[in-house]
Amino acid sequence: MTESLRYRRASSWEYDLILREAEKYGELKHHTFAVVEGKFRDVYAVNERVWAEMEGLKMKPYSYGTFVGTIKVDNLVEKFYPNVEFFYFVDVEKNYAVLSPKAGFLFTTGKDVPRSGVRSYNWQGTKKLVIYDENGIILGIGRINPGSKRKFILNVTDVGEFLRRRR
Repeated sequence: MTESLRYRRASSWEYDLILREAEKYGELKHHTFAVVEGKFRDVYAVNERVWAEMEGLKMKPYSYGTFVGTIKVDNLVEKFYPNVEFFYFVDVEKNYAVLSPKAGFLFTTGKDVPRSGVRSYNWQGTKKLVIYDENGIILGIGRINPGSKRKFILNVTDVGEFLRRRR
């Protein structure tokens, strides 16, 4: 039995969840999001002009935009869980870390980062940080662990995860 998927524009409530998550890091630079509803509610950043044309089509799309995260219910509360790509749509001004080349490499292989591998960081409130290399390239998402020098930033997800996935 195949599950039917619903394709639709993100509701104002869902957009608010996305916006609140972005505001933990900076300012949301993109404002058109769509949801594919099935077992989960997957969120996609979509091009406004293409979306307007797609809404008039009778057939279902086979390509949808950039997957940026999932809306899930956690302890009876709906929450938007962003993935790495989401942060390309956010002007990140806080809650980030910049890693040295060696630490950046280790992070993209799934490892945690020692305090000595962090060139700079800005931490304000949320435990999650957007992780960058020295060139401003997003490497992933980490969780700050301020009580530890050896595991200062714990790896939540990174750009190398897809390559390490078992087939």
